[in-house]
Amino acid sequence: MGTDLSNLFMLSDHVSRSISAENPTGEKGRGGMAIPEDESNPAYDLGQGWKVRPCIKIASGETAEIAQIEGPAIIKSIWMTCFPEASRWLLLRIYWDGEETPSVEAPIGDFFCSGWNQPTFVASLPINVNPAGGYNCYFQMPFRKSARITVENVSREEQICFYQINYDLTSVEDKAAYFHAQFHRSNPVTYREPYVIVDNIVGKGQYVGTYLAWQVNNNQWWGEGEIKFYMDGDQEFPTICGTGTEDYFGGAWNFELPKGAYHPYTNLYAGLCQVIKPDGLFQANQRFGMYRFHVYDPIYFEKSLKVTIQALGWRNGFKRFLPLQDDISSVVYWYQSEPHQPYPPMPDRDALEVI
Repeated sequence: MGTDLSNLFMLSDHVSRSISAENPTGEKGRGGMAIPEDESNPAYDLGQGWKVRPCIKIASGETAEIAQIEGPAIIKSIWMTCFPEASRWLLLRIYWDGEETPSVEAPIGDFFCSGWNQPTFVASLPINVNPAGGYNCYFQMPFRKSARITVENVSREEQICFYQINYDLTSVEDKAAYFHAQFHRSNPVTYREPYVIVDNIVGKGQYVGTYLAWQVNNNQWWGEGEIKFYMDGDQEFPTICGTGTEDYFGGAWNFELPKGAYHPYTNLYAGLCQVIKPDGLFQANQRFGMYRFHVYDPIYFEKSLKVTIQALGWRNGFKRFLPLQDDISSVVYWYQSEPHQPYPPMPDRDALEVI
């Protein structure tokens, strides 16, 4: 189903298609057909076939359907961009095979590892973010009957959205699972309770990634908390237990390099991709973005999965831990057989807002 440098030269029966604002249906030979309506369009003097409709406008409160694809097929890549300040206001949803509830539901920025309404630089294998807010997803997304992709604008203003969805029409193997992603936020985290990254995964599948957008509301180091995976009926104690926040994201010793400074990094599977510092005036809190993709070490589950992480810092003297009440958002990525459990309601506009 996949390609890499070892088989890129092989002939295939796959049929390539792509959906964008310039070819909303992805049909063969129907790209770039829009006609400039009036002189407000920059291509008015050039006419049809030029850059007439590269993006769409989405009114406040409107949901735009950007793709409706008949399967069987595999989405190979998704590219999107919007105004950076709107990346938490535009909600991406993907529905497989006519389902009523989405399998993917997250703000565009957070889905692409760029929380806090700020684009960043991400050079991972499944997610790339390039200057200046070019969002790319390379998770393979097979489906059998249909795929429906929407973008909802929950801001108070009209927003623009550019997108390109590349897919292959092809057969899908019986064992192929469906891609899922879910957003969650706790602002603030409840004192002495872990942050629940996800708790409603039911079915058979594999967990493949975590993104956290973390605002620290206390002084001192904040990343002592352990991530825990409760698998297949685990109750009080998890099967997989990490050793610290920076450890799970592939770092160590407070992400400090040199001493006294955070060192952002981005690689194929893990990264501290955002370090947003206070400005000495209104930007009072430190904010971070971190990702970990389980490409070569997916976490398999047979029946269910719950994932939590502790928000844990230090009290004065560094001899006792301090449970924190930070602002944490997350997106988790996994594959599973359908049907999936309906997700909790998305936070409303006020609860999504980044201040």
